[in-house]
Formats: sequence, C-alpha cells, structure tokens
Amino acid sequence: MAIRSGARLVNVGHGNVVVAEQIVAIVALDSLPVKRMIESAKGSTKLVDATNGRRTRAVIVTESDHLILSSLEPATLAQRLTSERGPSD
Repeated sequence: MAIRSGARLVNVGHGNVVVAEQIVAIVALDSLPVKRMIESAKGSTKLVDATNGRRTRAVIVTESDHLILSSLEPATLAQRLTSERGPSD
C-alpha cells in the first residue's frame, strides 16, 4: 500500500506513524473482545506491534482491518489524532 502525497500521519509512539485517514477506532486493551481480536490476529500480517517491547495500552483499528498495538494511552492517541486532523475535519 502506497501512502498518498499529503497524507496526515499520527505518531503512535516510539517513532511509529499511522495514516490518520485509515484509523477507524482507538480502543483500550481492558476488554475481553479486544483481547480476542488480538489473539485471532496473532501470526498474521494483520497485527502490527508498535510497542517496542513495552506494555500494550491501546489498539488502533484501521480500515483495512489491521490491528496496531501501541504503548500509549488511548486518550493520548485520540488527542494526537485530533490535533493532526485539525479543527476543520
């Protein structure tokens, strides 16, 4: 997948970025359904670990059904996403 020119990127921690327009949801890791989604995605190319070995605190769900694990809190990621998208979006 190519990143189109002018795509807005959101820092999800440790120098990793995600295309803002591809993000569907940012969820906390504390629910059983989220943990099940991660377990079912393990071993496939649909799971991306962006934690750099730290504890997973949030899961980012993309339009392509990829799950991106982040060590940042969901509120922090949401704030970054909002500031990256700007008030006009």
